[in-house]
Amino acid sequence: MKIPRYEPITRQELLDALKRTRLRGHGQPLLYEHAALSLESALDPDRLVPAQNYVLREDFERIEALYRTFSERGIDIFALDGGLRFWFREPENGQEEGPVPLIPPVVEESLEPDGRTVWLINDGMHRVHAAKRLGQKINIVLARNVPPEYPYYAYAHPDGWRGVQELDELPDGFIKKRYRDPENYKALFRDFNAVFPGVQKQRKRTNPALSNT
Repeated sequence: MKIPRYEPITRQELLDALKRTRLRGHGQPLLYEHAALSLESALDPDRLVPAQNYVLREDFERIEALYRTFSERGIDIFALDGGLRFWFREPENGQEEGPVPLIPPVVEESLEPDGRTVWLINDGMHRVHAAKRLGQKINIVLARNVPPEYPYYAYAHPDGWRGVQELDELPDGFIKKRYRDPENYKALFRDFNAVFPGVQKQRKRTNPALSNT
């Protein structure tokens, strides 16, 4: 991957932007307005709990390629004190594309129905998985004291990372997550794209009504 240029995102810029994150529904409140956001450093990826049942090979291999590319420039993308925006050059036509934001995964301290309090991955599943595969620690943005009426829209995976499948593509009907409200699960969706355009990737739709089976 050819990256002709990049620019840093400071820690303060990162946290200030995430404070403006809104929910997709419920009147689109500012989810983290009164929450505590902090940058936590050098965590073992196994401390972080997935909600998602899968990772896509193309996506985590892209993160691994970015890790190697930026490592050559002396930058550890899993240890960012903030984030960065980068531009890349398309190999087919040589055109420059971007900017693409690269920030630490966003993780919430989440009380689950079984009474566990876990650090639940909200955004950055493939970044965490790539760090895990490469044996690297990872920085995260941790959100505490999130309003309990607005939990993350999917439950923590009961089997943790053991239950996460590596897939080449999403099969039709694949159950991506166990949604808290299968009929209206997107209402609790955290719209990180609104504050960092391009950070969340649209996935193939599946039937949420099947997600609690």
